[in-house]
Amino acid sequence: MPTSSPAALPIRRLTPRDLTACADLSENRSWPREEHKWGLLLTAGTGYGIDDPEGGLVAACVVTEYGAAGRPDLRAIGMVLVAERHARRGIGRRLMRHVITESGTTPLTLHATPNGQPLYEELGFKVTGRAEMVRGHFSADGVGPSVATRPATAEDLTTIVRLDGEIFGTDRTHVLTRLPAFADQIHVAEENGRIIGYAAAWPNMDTHVVGPLIARDTRTAKALIASLAAHTGLPLRTDIDVRHEELLAWVKQHGLKSVAFNAVMTYGIPELPGDWSQRYAPLTVAAG
Repeated sequence: MPTSSPAALPIRRLTPRDLTACADLSENRSWPREEHKWGLLLTAGTGYGIDDPEGGLVAACVVTEYGAAGRPDLRAIGMVLVAERHARRGIGRRLMRHVITESGTTPLTLHATPNGQPLYEELGFKVTGRAEMVRGHFSADGVGPSVATRPATAEDLTTIVRLDGEIFGTDRTHVLTRLPAFADQIHVAEENGRIIGYAAAWPNMDTHVVGPLIARDTRTAKALIASLAAHTGLPLRTDIDVRHEELLAWVKQHGLKSVAFNAVMTYGIPELPGDWSQRYAPLTVAAG
């Protein structure tokens, strides 16, 4: 028999069959439904949820693991949501504690909104960085890129995965191999026949989200964004590490505007692995 206390309801693993319920939960909290993104997260990651006896979900989140299968180096937490009528009852805290316990000694990371940050700090997460969300129609300046770019081919995937592992700091093959089906565009930057960066643009409601964005330097990152923008009529959206001041200034000069800031937080490690100087934007803030 269902318990009368939502805080005591069991936490279970979500599956792709829960996609509609997850999208409904997003909509309940005035977030976009983002069914396309939920689909990726529920197949590439592990969802956790609490069923509402009256139908739907009380709460949900998704955890994406990186590293060797069964021995992850990092777990990224995202899409932490509690239904409006169950909010402020400690359910989100309980769900997060469950994920922390399940993770054992594996380090954790997440992007926190200003509203969520106090809870994560209470649970032991530390702010280790910031990301700025920018959005808008990209306006080309007529100046040709100084770095050669082209659409990626199937033959490029092995090189992309290897380059990504070097920069991201751990293996995320299981996510990147889903990228060709998930993204509308994947472009690579080349120099002397060698790939020095890549970026994808994937559909999310009425925008194309640019991510991941991995590049040898800011000049390469600019060329990749301009290349993706040239092949879409939709506004672009991306979340750029605030340390990349030159790139942020450049995208704003080309029509994108600041929307929000998120805190990048970690648990169990002082900072994220990899080379932040070549990691410009995540695939999505929900998965790192």
